[in-house]
Amino acid sequence: MALALERTKPAAPPVGPGLFGIRRMNRPRLVIAIILALISLGPLLYMISLSFQSNSDLLGQTVLVPSHPTIQNYVQAWTENSFGHYFLNSIFVSVVTVVITVVLASLAAFAFARYTFPLREVIFYIFLASLAIPNILLIIPQYLLLDRLHLLDSLEGLIFLYVSTNLPFMIFLLRGFFQTIPREYEEAFRMEGAGTLRVLVQLIAPLSLPAIALVSMFTFSQAWDEFPVALTMINSPSHDTIQIGLAEFIGAHTVAWGPFFAASVIATVPVVLVYLLSQRWGRSGVSLGGIR
Repeated sequence: MALALERTKPAAPPVGPGLFGIRRMNRPRLVIAIILALISLGPLLYMISLSFQSNSDLLGQTVLVPSHPTIQNYVQAWTENSFGHYFLNSIFVSVVTVVITVVLASLAAFAFARYTFPLREVIFYIFLASLAIPNILLIIPQYLLLDRLHLLDSLEGLIFLYVSTNLPFMIFLLRGFFQTIPREYEEAFRMEGAGTLRVLVQLIAPLSLPAIALVSMFTFSQAWDEFPVALTMINSPSHDTIQIGLAEFIGAHTVAWGPFFAASVIATVPVVLVYLLSQRWGRSGVSLGGIR
């Protein structure tokens, strides 16, 4: 009798997806993730709140939710101190830096991953060794180099330095990803008459979209947020980048806090957009890689 009851006893329901598609057994992890996200986003949300408060409110007791929000800070931040021009300068420098870095890093990483040539490993590890040198120590040599190349006080000079600074790590990252792509795909492509450039552009690059998106995001963020090199190499206000423009809101005796916070929010938007786009490209690359 007991055996019959045990056989007819319904089985326990499987643990299904819970909140946000996460299984119930992982809910503690979800709670921890939400807490950490709030801690990370707290300063950003507070900065956005301050950017909508007037100067009189900022000089008093600031609150998280402004009682009389205003967009005057954004108007003042964009129109004064040529901040809009600095924004466009940084867009130009960052986008061109990303394009050149991705192209050069992809070519070099493909050569290191697929070809055998003399001193290949030595050259590769020389690239890696350059990562151990802090960038701040290279400012004087970089200044002298740009002076010899007549690229001082120019956006092209900044692009040259940013590309050279980002290349070693990006080559390292892409080389490791290229090595995970089966050689059978490349051999099948070459049997159809494809050359090296076509293999890289039509096969390796689509399958490597997650890595290329990651490289693009890192490169854009570093070029966009860089301050010491731009401050040292640029002398003309017409060539200033957005980080130098942010520093102009801080005077010797006073600080325009409202426009400063508004300008900081504006400076954050492109980095967030690039991050979101890189996530989309990364998922597209994973899907394409699975299909192929």
